[in-house]
Amino acid sequence: MSWKIDRVEGAALDLDEVLGVYHASGLGERRPVQDRQRFAAMVENANLVLVARDDEGTLLGIVRAVSDFSYVTYVSDIAVVRDRQRSGIGRALIDATRGEAPDAKLVLLSAPAAVDYYPHIGFTRHESAWVLNRS
Repeated sequence: MSWKIDRVEGAALDLDEVLGVYHASGLGERRPVQDRQRFAAMVENANLVLVARDDEGTLLGIVRAVSDFSYVTYVSDIAVVRDRQRSGIGRALIDATRGEAPDAKLVLLSAPAAVDYYPHIGFTRHESAWVLNRS
């Protein structure tokens, strides 16, 4: 089974379809999927959104990022439905993200379950990342 990667406007995506991918990927456990308004804003306000769809148009994966398209692209989320993980979709989404801003480095915070995945596709660990959570 094949897939196609496309850059899309987050606001044009069906929210329920995107939420389905977050739930089916496991990433929904660490994102505010229960708060539809906040989640919709997350998708709509990302300035770089790429999706992977199969030949029937089913959403299989998504990258949600913020980029200046010059120096850095912050990958907020990369989600691939569990039954299609380890099939190359995640790598293809990352490659397509790089292709949209080829001069920018990619930065992301890994989900605990994916920490061993990113070195496999060329990422290096950065020990000085910091997070200031909202109050």
